[in-house]
Amino acid sequence: MLDKRWWDIAVVAGSASIAMAIAFGLGPGGAAERVVAYAAIAAFALAYFLIARPAIGTASTLRFATFLTTTAVILAIGTASTEFLATLQVLAYPLAWVLGDTRRRGVIGSAVIALAVMVGYTFGGGFSIGAFVAGVTTAGFSFAFATAFGLWISGIAEYGEERARLLDELTAAQAEVRALSHERGASEERERLARDIHDTLAQSLAGLVILAERAGRQSREGAADAATATLATVEQVARDALDEARALVARTAAVPDEAALGAAIERLAERFRAQSGAAIDVSVDATAEALDRDRQVVLLRCAQEGLSNVARHAQATLATVAVRVADGAATLEITDDGRGFDPAASGTGFGIDGMGDRVALAGGTFEVDSAPGAGTTVRVRLPLGAGAGAGARAVGGGAPADETRTEVTP
Repeated sequence: MLDKRWWDIAVVAGSASIAMAIAFGLGPGGAAERVVAYAAIAAFALAYFLIARPAIGTASTLRFATFLTTTAVILAIGTASTEFLATLQVLAYPLAWVLGDTRRRGVIGSAVIALAVMVGYTFGGGFSIGAFVAGVTTAGFSFAFATAFGLWISGIAEYGEERARLLDELTAAQAEVRALSHERGASEERERLARDIHDTLAQSLAGLVILAERAGRQSREGAADAATATLATVEQVARDALDEARALVARTAAVPDEAALGAAIERLAERFRAQSGAAIDVSVDATAEALDRDRQVVLLRCAQEGLSNVARHAQATLATVAVRVADGAATLEITDDGRGFDPAASGTGFGIDGMGDRVALAGGTFEVDSAPGAGTTVRVRLPLGAGAGAGARAVGGGAPADETRTEVTP
């Protein structure tokens, strides 16, 4: 509607058609009248190119008023010369609506054009009643049609502009959602890496510190054989830490592709037996070996964190790790006969929180049951349904105060 090239074609073609119709005898018969008609057509085309065309799409009030006045004069003179020249309304009305830029200006422009046509009819008919009636009828019908058509087209244009605005807002909103999703994904990835580092490298390094302290103490006490055995354990734990670091860099979990969950948990238990001296029994159902990789990773990480807490805080002599699959869920349960703690009176550290967050992301539930002097039980339950969403986190308690400090800074 605002493409100037199409308006150029319309004005040139329309003006030429009217001029040709006059030349073929559809207009005035006298030579003087034809000259006036041709001059009016040329003046209208000139007014379009000099005044109207530069204002298309710019909403210039001055150019609108100037073109409207010029067109009214041309139509009044041309129609007075020959009624056939009233056909210029076909071009004048649309241009008035385009240049007016608002409905109010469009109606005003249409009224001015209609009034000019009526004046031309009346003047050309010698101010007779018949000429006046013909002018009023012609101008009235053309004004009504032009106004109705202009309002309809304006409504369509406004609807299109509103659709375009809404589309722009929707596009901007989608871009914002993509940016937020990217930021959230990056944040979740950072949290995942933090959990993986805590559950692998940090735990291994903490175990190395404990074993190194033990080896130093044994060496000072003259227990050379015991110190040698402890150093061998240090070497093995260091090798395991190196493997875990490589796995982390390669963005792979500690659980291999083949079914080996029980073997992985047994290796963890062996490491923590060496660290704490506690007896650790491991029981893994054969059906648990068939769990998918993601669930095995969750169970293994939780077992690692739970055994780390047993070794570092519980002062237990016996701990059990059991993994079983029943009632549509995989369950990990870690129980120790250590000192326990009061869940209601303590806070949680990064390790406990990390376990709960990891389980929640897997769509499972996480529970910690403990009491002073009564040991601790950690229970993880992962549903086996493929569409399981983020599960609720049910934490019965946290770690004691010293555990909180140790968990935050392994």
